[in-house]
Amino acid sequence: MKALSRILMVEDEPDIQAVAQISLETVGGLQVEMCSSGKEALDRVLACAPDLILMDVMMPGLDGPSTLQTLRANPETAGFPVIFMTAKVQSHEIARFIDLGAIGVIAKPFDPMTLASTIRSLWEKEDVRSR
Repeated sequence: MKALSRILMVEDEPDIQAVAQISLETVGGLQVEMCSSGKEALDRVLACAPDLILMDVMMPGLDGPSTLQTLRANPETAGFPVIFMTAKVQSHEIARFIDLGAIGVIAKPFDPMTLASTIRSLWEKEDVRSR
């Protein structure tokens, strides 16, 4: 399996962006490219070529599920694995996100010390090569 090294994070809240970026880069040793909206992520995903997309569910304009559906509809971006981050973590909501094609869901608020290991665990559990 390919090692996880590059993440495209899609999050509209500057405070969450800052905490997650420090967590993933400093604690997790990952490269993070930040986008503030679903539209920005769609515009930059091919140039960024991330191993994984970490995306907020609730964003103004194009929300996370709509962004994921747009990614899946384009053959060039359909294979990027996506993990959602959300405060909406009831079982039926998680099931909906998985049905949309996410490989996992991380609850907000998240623990900055374990965020990278949680992402790696979801990455390793999912056979991302088959996507």
